[in-house]
Amino acid sequence: MIGFIIAGLIIGALARLIKPGKQHLGLVATLLLGLVGSVIGGSIASLLGTGDIFELNVLGFIVSVIAAVLLIGVAEGVAGRRRVTR
Repeated sequence: MIGFIIAGLIIGALARLIKPGKQHLGLVATLLLGLVGSVIGGSIASLLGTGDIFELNVLGFIVSVIAAVLLIGVAEGVAGRRRVTR
């Protein structure tokens, strides 16, 4: 469980480094987006037959970071709409 949290934090941090611009996300949001990205990446890697969903492998890690980058973009879009409507 602790390894899963650390991996989520690393994946979220890498996604924030890859995504251009300033993100208005805190540490908890980065962790949560990294965790969701790692589950998505693990699921896709598992479907491709490279290992179990919670197994650490290169393809799953790469897909996890890509999914987290996309999730950060979605989170920014949702947060941006909330700021505009207020």
